[in-house]
Amino acid sequence: MTTTLVTNIGELVTVDQADRVLHDAALVIEGGRIAWIGSADRAPAADERFDAAGRAVLPGWVDSHTHLVFDGDRSEEFEARMAGADYVAGGISTTMEATRSASDARLKTLVSRRIAEAVAGGTTYLETKTGYGLSLDEEARHARLLDELRQAGEVDAVTYLGAHLVPPGEEAESYTALAAGPMLEAVRRHVQWADVFCEEGAFTADQSRQVLSAAKEAGLGLRVHGNQLGPGPGVQLAVELGAASVDHVNYLSEADIDALHDTWTDWDAGQAEGTPGTTATCLPACDLSTRQPLAPARQLLDAGVPIALASNCNPGTSYTTSMNFNVSTAVLQMRLSLKEAIRAATFSAAVSLGAHHEVGSLEVGKRADLHMLDAPRAIHLAYRPGMPMTYAVWRKGQRLR
Repeated sequence: MTTTLVTNIGELVTVDQADRVLHDAALVIEGGRIAWIGSADRAPAADERFDAAGRAVLPGWVDSHTHLVFDGDRSEEFEARMAGADYVAGGISTTMEATRSASDARLKTLVSRRIAEAVAGGTTYLETKTGYGLSLDEEARHARLLDELRQAGEVDAVTYLGAHLVPPGEEAESYTALAAGPMLEAVRRHVQWADVFCEEGAFTADQSRQVLSAAKEAGLGLRVHGNQLGPGPGVQLAVELGAASVDHVNYLSEADIDALHDTWTDWDAGQAEGTPGTTATCLPACDLSTRQPLAPARQLLDAGVPIALASNCNPGTSYTTSMNFNVSTAVLQMRLSLKEAIRAATFSAAVSLGAHHEVGSLEVGKRADLHMLDAPRAIHLAYRPGMPMTYAVWRKGQRLR
């Protein structure tokens, strides 16, 4: 089995439980996993050698919230919003029409291109959702296509989001029953998670509960879009049903934050063991695009609630796969330290996907997912915002860039 030594690392950000940052470091990759970490001058021999030339290395980004299965363009909607128009959830139906018209081959090509773009920016573990089909046949088709990409190793986790919006011409109650029944049954063998857009203009708390409860009974993990456009029931519903993550979280009450905090009582943060609670996933690129207040990440962390950062790549409100951008925004505008932002975009996101034993930190035995920056220190992500900081990327021990 070939071994690869990555050496002369100027700064190695491990994101392990001790939050170690090593200097003049090295690591060895063997069989797609990290076999050794330590000082460069004590590195063991290896079959191959890669000289980092003093660059910084951190775990590959874990993007825990994306919507990559879509066709069409919504730039006019975006331009209007930048000129002062309000964001409303109904724009999803515009994408629905274009996506329904696209062939299997075109959709897979579009998704693969977006994944390649994400990898080029350091993302090595990626979740993505259905949700632009919004009919039984289309949601089943999109779930099948994503599952094929998952089995091919391009996607890591697939989420069913049939309850994204009530499509035009449908009644809310009958569509909710469809999403919680026959549609769920059609997608369940292709997906690992179920999500719902619990928001004014989308699904009520009762409708969301109906879909999520059925998904939980079917053995799927739960995620929730909630509290994005105003105060709402999304967080409380996520806590009630034991969802792994509630995403957006722009408008939170003290009761919401307390409820999230209380879900983590069976989690040992020091050992990263136990039963994870409900992660609050912040989507700063989306907040900027919709001109909503940035999610209160600082307040959540200070209250002891783990947060994740994700791109929310989608055609309407966050058309970016750049986790570098989201991390730099978290540092510059959300008052997170660099360490907090990196942990949110790696380990905490992995926890929310149940993948933290495999990815999210650089530790012996874990998947060799590395993100090498063209900079001596990771702080350059925020120090030089908007610059192309990614120099090299390894996923499962294979260099992809």
